[in-house]
Amino acid sequence: MRETIGIVWNPSKATESELRTAVAAAVTAAGGDAPVLHWFETSVDDPGAGAARAARTAGCSVVVAAGGDGTVRAVGGALGETAAEDGPSVELGIIPLGTGNLLARNLGVPLGDAEAAFARVLTGDSRTLDLGEATITHADGNEEVQAFVVMVGFGIDAQMIVETDDELKARAGWLAYVESLGRAAAETEVVEFSLSLDGKDPQPEQAHTLLVANCGTIQGGITLLPDAEPDDGELDMLVLRADGVAAWLDTMRNMVWENGLKRLLTGADRAESSETTGHLRAKRVRVELPHPHAFEVDGDDFEDVIAFEARILPAALRVR
Repeated sequence: MRETIGIVWNPSKATESELRTAVAAAVTAAGGDAPVLHWFETSVDDPGAGAARAARTAGCSVVVAAGGDGTVRAVGGALGETAAEDGPSVELGIIPLGTGNLLARNLGVPLGDAEAAFARVLTGDSRTLDLGEATITHADGNEEVQAFVVMVGFGIDAQMIVETDDELKARAGWLAYVESLGRAAAETEVVEFSLSLDGKDPQPEQAHTLLVANCGTIQGGITLLPDAEPDDGELDMLVLRADGVAAWLDTMRNMVWENGLKRLLTGADRAESSETTGHLRAKRVRVELPHPHAFEVDGDDFEDVIAFEARILPAALRVR
């Protein structure tokens, strides 16, 4: 029986003709019965969730997110909506067309080659994937729920996204984030906030950056959270407290030596914390901030956030 595949594509990332050519080439190379393809275009108002639901309604057994991190997040969130009751009934595929391509990097999906990425959809095995869900509270009291597949957080990572120039990002790709890092570091301050893990009493914490992650690798192949696995049913957290040159040196030592080279040499199975760098794990995380902050969800920025709660939905997705 021919497989039915829905392709949710972001027209700001690739032209329809380019994408159709790459998909057709992958289908020809794969041989066998060609799948039935349905095409769904995203829009500014609907970055992919509505299109993914339409593809599911149309009977697609696989829905491919062809776009950047925002498209992948929107499609993954829509496909994971019914997983709690029925398990993942429709599989997720990825054709990474953005600058970060964070989930694709963590799963080893070919980058910069739409044909190879779709070939993986046609011929690759599927695996389970956890889905994150963040409930965000804004300074005006409004709440919104956002799905995520890679990470959320505040601090340097979120500020870097806010500071990144969109035109430079279009020209230079992920290197544009490096250009914004210095300005982001200058704008980021150490704050005191409350942190609650798995429903326990809130504890005071002090840091300039907190990342809550399902996957640990970011742009440039840099692994910030070495324990993070996208299918282990837990969230991994990175708490950065460095303030000053000496503290930043301790942070770099922790990342490069203790959780990098030393870990490779000793085979340690848990990330080590230090005075300036904390590694934590939980299934549910609640954070309350002293004043509004920039907040990022899989590379998308949200302003004026004063609190958030993140939880993991184990095995909510299947991805090829």
